[in-house]
Amino acid sequence: DSDTGSAPSSAPAAQTKVGMAAGPASAELRSYAVWDAGTRWFHWINVLCVIALAAVGYLILQARGLGIPDTGRASLKTIHTWIGYVFVVNLLWRIVWGFLGNRYARWRALLPGGAGYLRALRDYLAALRSGQPRHYLGHNPAGRIAVIVLLALLIVQAITGLILAGTDIFYPPLGSWIAQWIAAPGVDPATLMPYSPQQYDAAAYDSMRALRKPFAVVHLYSFYALMAMVVLHVTAVVITELREGSSIVSAMFTGRKIMAGRPEDEEPRP
Repeated sequence: DSDTGSAPSSAPAAQTKVGMAAGPASAELRSYAVWDAGTRWFHWINVLCVIALAAVGYLILQARGLGIPDTGRASLKTIHTWIGYVFVVNLLWRIVWGFLGNRYARWRALLPGGAGYLRALRDYLAALRSGQPRHYLGHNPAGRIAVIVLLALLIVQAITGLILAGTDIFYPPLGSWIAQWIAAPGVDPATLMPYSPQQYDAAAYDSMRALRKPFAVVHLYSFYALMAMVVLHVTAVVITELREGSSIVSAMFTGRKIMAGRPEDEEPRP
């Protein structure tokens, strides 16, 4: 009788728990504020910039095969550079925001290392292999390595891209100095145009191109590495979303993660 008498009172309590899963090990879903607005804006601006830069960069690489004349290549490089400026400013913003953002956006939560990091990484990978992954609000220990590699590749792209903008179309920050270096005698450096060899001192131009070459190679191959990391990143997000159900994708829009159980990096309650 005592068992049957307790059933009606327990049913309403169960209904008040939003998102309860069935089974004895179930836990109530909770919503956590994770990604602040500064982090989310950086992420999506960066996504759009990388897509646009990749598309225009592909056209630049294939310009000759596509029959695009030098004037068209110069226009494509100008568009690529202006998108690159947005990309660089956004990246600088993220670097600064690593000191000003919330606890999940700060460098302390992004950089691999620190007290207990290696143990946390081993435990996370072991739990992942066992099919019982540990949940994190911010980046998990393995994800922190991927994020830093991505950021490093983005920084390499930004630095080499700015150098190439100066050597190709004489844009800031190095364009003025490059133009003064290669301008032919009697030619105003401020009037130099891309693909106008009659305006250049041949020896100075050859020296400049030799200096430019390693930066162009690094820019190209670090871009390929960046694309590989982007594919790995997206794949890992999709797999983690499916296996852990931690609303990773929606959190980058809403700023909130919905999770069951206690996350490993939950901020201690007062």
